[in-house]
Amino acid sequence: MDYDEIYRHGAAPWEIGGPQPALAAVLDRGVGGPRVLDLGCGTGELALALARLGLDVTGVDISPVAIDLARAKAADAGLAIHFEVDDATSLPAAEFDAIFDSGLLHNLHRENADATAAYLALLPTLAAPAATLHVLGVSAAAGGDWTMTEEFLRATFAEPTWTDTRVTDIEVFATVDGADLTMPGFLLTTVRKPPSVG
Repeated sequence: MDYDEIYRHGAAPWEIGGPQPALAAVLDRGVGGPRVLDLGCGTGELALALARLGLDVTGVDISPVAIDLARAKAADAGLAIHFEVDDATSLPAAEFDAIFDSGLLHNLHRENADATAAYLALLPTLAAPAATLHVLGVSAAAGGDWTMTEEFLRATFAEPTWTDTRVTDIEVFATVDGADLTMPGFLLTTVRKPPSVG
């Protein structure tokens, strides 16, 4: 998929003018910080919303066009957000207090098994002990080539690496050719299990 071309022509269906409603509700309840990572940040709508909460936000996307647009939005809003062009399957280890994935895993899962495995192996290395991870994606119940299931999410984000895993049925919003639509999806929330003491 040529993400640069999609962003260049304003044709990204996941760009809905703000965070996905299910993630906006997470933000309303409060996000642990201060360091927050938005993986596959696109043009930065979720990162902007996180930064408005006073959090130290990093947004990563593989598309230089998307990152340029995100940086321009942040500058216009007077928000200090670190945006970088990078591949989310090969980031250096870090310790973020909260991590958001709004639609990245579900695309990897339907397109590339090797990239999916690399991404899932990487996620624990980006999370501080007791960090919270939020993953939003379209469900296989949407049909077509969507492949993500609740069983896959629960098996993937399990002990001993992750704990307190919750998977909620949600609606995922999109805009296609000017028309708004919704698809069945999931919101996973889980916690990076701290190392055992003693």
